[in-house]
Amino acid sequence: MAKNQQIQLVTFQLSGEKYGIDILKVHEIKRLKEIGITHVPRAPEFVEGVINLRGAVIPIIDLGKRFVLENKKADKETRIIVVKQEDKYIGLTVDRVNGVLTVEEEVIDEPPREISQINSFFISGIARYNERLVIVLDIGNILSPREDEALSKIAR
Repeated sequence: MAKNQQIQLVTFQLSGEKYGIDILKVHEIKRLKEIGITHVPRAPEFVEGVINLRGAVIPIIDLGKRFVLENKKADKETRIIVVKQEDKYIGLTVDRVNGVLTVEEEVIDEPPREISQINSFFISGIARYNERLVIVLDIGNILSPREDEALSKIAR
């Protein structure tokens, strides 16, 4: 009998809701206050700017703005989750990081067709954990191909 596959999710808060990203996609987590963001003229509203992380220029995306959620002012809990998408790195600002959650693959359901606050295009599943739900994000869909190409020209 095959053992159930476990998935580890880095969980975080955005506008009071709990989200998760597959830990295998997460490169590192930084405090927003410790990083100087350089703003880029004429960038989309959800692009905070770019940072220099050990010689690499990485675009920073405010997930709250990207998902058109209620915007929370940055504070000491605000973090940047640096994720690897294919061969590039992207920083995602979140309200706070909760930690790592290990769940069985079988408790992650397909996203419902209609999701109230964010487009289901960004979601790979909904994890059920201790009577709570964690929205599992599809990092590959955070940016459209056109947005990804435009940011690639900024960050190298």
